[in-house]
Amino acid sequence: MKSSYELAMERLNKSAPAIKLTAVQRKELAELDSRYAAKVAEREIGLKDQISQLSAQGEFDKAAEFEKQLGVERKKLQAELEEKKEQVRQGHQKR
Repeated sequence: MKSSYELAMERLNKSAPAIKLTAVQRKELAELDSRYAAKVAEREIGLKDQISQLSAQGEFDKAAEFEKQLGVERKKLQAELEEKKEQVRQGHQKR
């Protein structure tokens, strides 16, 4: 008798089969993850430094604007990363 997990996985594989990735694709995906993690960290370091300086000076409104900007930039970079990863998965990455 199969568990509910196994049955669910079988249904999932029927509706959306898993994509088999080549070693090159896996390597490219890992490189993209690494590159974008570095980009996010770079932006966080720069903006968090500015945010802490503004907060120390009592300019909380400007600090909040930078916090909002950081969130927007994180989302933008994440969307860009997912788009590039999908291109790699489809086998025709743009460089």
